Amino acid sequence: MTIFKCILLGFLIVCAIAASLSKKLLNTILIFMSYSLIMSIIWILLESPDLAITEAAVGAGVTTVLFLVTLKKINAIIKKEEEKKEETGKEEEKGRRGR
Repeated sequence: MTIFKCILLGFLIVCAIAASLSKKLLNTILIFMSYSLIMSIIWILLESPDLAITEAAVGAGVTTVLFLVTLKKINAIIKKEEEKKEETGKEEEKGRRGR
């Protein structure tokens, strides 16, 4: 059992480092979710089921969903800004041709 705990702690450290060094936001969110799930398993092994359930529900569940929704909205905002820039560029080009 001690070896299993050490392996879980190793994975926990790897997830923490990987989440902080990841360049892509989606990968970071998925790594964070893995971190929370591993942490909930550790809470179970430490005989604290109430914290394990809370960590799994809030850390891996609700927080991950909120991060994914936020990421989707950020990408939607960026796409809208790019579309506006393209439209503005087309309008300026039409104005130059019309003169």
